[in-house]
Amino acid sequence: MTFSILVRDAETGTIGGAAATGSLCVGGWVLRGDIRAGMSASQGAAPSTFWGEDVLALMREGVPAPEAVERITGPDRGRAHRQLSALDLAGQGAVHTGDLNTDAKGGLVFDQGVAAGNLLANLDVLPALAEKYASARGSVSRRLIAALRAGAGAGSDSRGLYSAALLVLRPDHAPLTLRIDHHPRDPIGALADLHARATSGEYAGWARQVPHPADRERGLD
Repeated sequence: MTFSILVRDAETGTIGGAAATGSLCVGGWVLRGDIRAGMSASQGAAPSTFWGEDVLALMREGVPAPEAVERITGPDRGRAHRQLSALDLAGQGAVHTGDLNTDAKGGLVFDQGVAAGNLLANLDVLPALAEKYASARGSVSRRLIAALRAGAGAGSDSRGLYSAALLVLRPDHAPLTLRIDHHPRDPIGALADLHARATSGEYAGWARQVPHPADRERGLD
């Protein structure tokens, strides 16, 4: 019921993810990230509320994404109904797709990224996400939004879309986490509009003085 993409920018150390679905509140359900660990997306017919954080905890300890995904998904008796993708800080991606998720379903690991989806109109959505991210220009966040648009254009969630979300973590900037929890027509367009507002003007100026991983006491002077 969701498609998602997780990426790492090797030059800047930025990690990020984006997701869209034909249901509500995709950002709250699916995307997780930790600048000390990587990114995760937990989704599916009956998504685990634990997998996303648990796989980050393993990667924070240095466990590579493929092993971390296997260790998290293997013992779960409900794994056939769930999907988990993860991307570690080395840019290694991994995906588990349970057999009982609704078709079309699958995952795609690419250079410095991973895409996954279920209840898709077709599997063309997955390479569309990866290829558009790779060819797009601009910031990681802009490229992720472009990838979501491409995924929607290639087939999307077979039910249409109602929510979309973006999470980007940088070593030198406060987190950027944006969510459109419900939009009846164009949640990706609404996400793009929110992104434009959040990365310009007074709000962007305020965000630049917020503490971040490279300067945890920023803004005290």
